[in-house]
Amino acid sequence: MAFNTNDDDREQKTVVGFLIGAVVLLAIAIAVGFGMSRAGVFGKKDGAASTGSSVMAAADAASGAAAADGAASAAGVAAQAGAASADQGAATAGQGAAVQAGADEASVKVVDGVVRFYFASGKAELASGAKEALADAVAAAKAGKKLVLSGFHDSTGDPARNAELAKQRAFAVRDALIAEGVAEGSIDLQKPEAMPNTQGNDPEARRVEVKID
Repeated sequence: MAFNTNDDDREQKTVVGFLIGAVVLLAIAIAVGFGMSRAGVFGKKDGAASTGSSVMAAADAASGAAAADGAASAAGVAAQAGAASADQGAATAGQGAAVQAGADEASVKVVDGVVRFYFASGKAELASGAKEALADAVAAAKAGKKLVLSGFHDSTGDPARNAELAKQRAFAVRDALIAEGVAEGSIDLQKPEAMPNTQGNDPEARRVEVKID
């Protein structure tokens, strides 16, 4: 009985072809699986990187917001401090102006029985309340006492003008006494004296005193 060698060759070729195909398919499957695995790993890495970037961005935004709030708070404190400083400066200026205005206004007061009339700068008008301040002096003069009027003026500026203004002020006080019934002979009107070491706006250099002798 003879063997058919052609059939054996065909079977061998079929087996070899099948094996080769299986190897190729396995290689393709391995390659595809490796590729997918790499793609998954890279995706996770990319996702982590993206998440980290988002966290850093959020942290930067929060830090920027905190810095902005701090700057706004500092600006508010500075504005309040500036406003308080401005208010204090305005109050100080107002007090200074009030003191200056008070120093330049006519006034009258009685010190140890001596009536002192203070006059506004450049003026000879008596302050209100002159009648009440002169009440004791008027009573003493009517009882036979002598009243001495002493005027004072600034030592700076025009001496003739200062002396004339001081005389007018003394006359104003004299006329007030006469208006209250004091005889002119009971009034000793002395020559005004210059106040030494005055600076041109000293209230003490713009006064007339009435003393009971």
